[in-house]
Amino acid sequence: MACSADADKKGGRDGGTPTIGYVELAYSDVPLVDELAGRVVAFQSSEVRPQVAGIVRRRLFTEGSYVRAGQPLYQIDARLYRAAFNEASANLASAKANAQAAKVRADRFRPLAEMEAISQQEYTDALAAARAANASVAQSSAQLETARISLGFTTITAPINGRIGRSLVTEGALVTMSQADPLAVIQRIDTVYVDIQQAGSKLVALRRSLSAGEARAATAEARLTLEDGSTYGPSGIVEFAEAVTNEATGTVTLRARFPNPDGLLLPGMFVRAQISQAVNTQAILVPQVAVSRDERGNALVWVVGSDNKVARRSITATRTLGADWVVTEGLKPGERVVTQGVANLRPGQAVKAVPASAKQNIAPPNYGDKSGAGK
Repeated sequence: MACSADADKKGGRDGGTPTIGYVELAYSDVPLVDELAGRVVAFQSSEVRPQVAGIVRRRLFTEGSYVRAGQPLYQIDARLYRAAFNEASANLASAKANAQAAKVRADRFRPLAEMEAISQQEYTDALAAARAANASVAQSSAQLETARISLGFTTITAPINGRIGRSLVTEGALVTMSQADPLAVIQRIDTVYVDIQQAGSKLVALRRSLSAGEARAATAEARLTLEDGSTYGPSGIVEFAEAVTNEATGTVTLRARFPNPDGLLLPGMFVRAQISQAVNTQAILVPQVAVSRDERGNALVWVVGSDNKVARRSITATRTLGADWVVTEGLKPGERVVTQGVANLRPGQAVKAVPASAKQNIAPPNYGDKSGAGK
C-alpha cells in the first residue's frame, strides 16, 4: 500500500509538481503615446481679393478645380484703368519734351553767362527750370507705373497653387478694394497641418520625466484616426508646440504635418491623433497570454517567487504594445511571470519553473509496465 501511495504522489492522480514557463521582467523602451483630438488645417490658404474697384466682366476658372499661381481668375472692367494708363503715358511724353527743351535752354545760357552776355541769375533760373523738368519726368514715370499696375490688377490672378472653392461673386458684380468678403478661397491640401490640443499638465509631466531621466526625447511621430474609425495611412511629424497655454481650455496646441497626396484630409475635418513625443526607458512589458482578468476587470498575473512557489498579483496594465501589455504598477524588473501552464495553479503552490523560451520534451506520464513485468 505504501508503494501504491508513493506512485500516486509521483505521477498518478495529483500529477506531481507542475512545470510552468516564465519570463523574467526587465526594463524596456516603450514610446509614450497619447491620443488627442485634432483638426485639419490647410498647408496654405489664400483669400482672392480685388486690388482695384470695378465690375466683374468674366470668371476665368472652374469652381473646385486646381489652379496654379499666376493663373487668371477674374477679369474686371479695365476701360477706366486703360484710359488712365494712356493719360499717364501722354503726360510722361510731354514731361520728357519739356525737359529736353529746358536742358537745351540751360546749355545755351551757360557760355553766355560766362561771357557776362546775360546775367548770372538768368542762367541760374534756366538751370533750375531744367532740373524741375527732369523731376517732372520722374514724377510722370511713377504715375505711369502706378497706372500700369492698376491696369494689371484688373486681371485677378491666383496667388498660390491649390484647389479653389466656389466663387462668391458673379459676373456683373461690383467689387472694391475694401470689401469684407473675398472673391474665392484657394487652399493647398497636398500637404496639410493637424492642430492637436494637449493638456498643459501632460506636457509638464513629460518634461519632468525627461529631466529625471525616466524618458528620452524622440522624434514626435503622429498617426491619425478618421471620424469613421479608420486609420489614415501616411504618418506625420509634430513640428512644434505653441509657447502659450489657452486660458479657456488649459491646453497647448501642437502642430503636425501630414502628406495628403489623395486629398483625403480636408480642412476643418476632426481627427484623433496618436502622438509619441518621448520614449519611456523604464517600462515593463508582460506578454498578453500571462494576463487574465477577474470579475471586476482587474488585471492579474502569476508570479514565481525565489522559493519556486507561485502567487497571484494584481497589476495595472494601461495599454498594449504589440503582443505585450505595458505595466505601470505591480511588477518590478527581475521578477518572474508565468506565461505557460497557468491552468489549475493555486496560490502558494510549488512549481518547477523553466524559461518560457527553453526547449521542452513532453512525454505522457509513466503508469507502469502493462505487461506486468516487475510485479
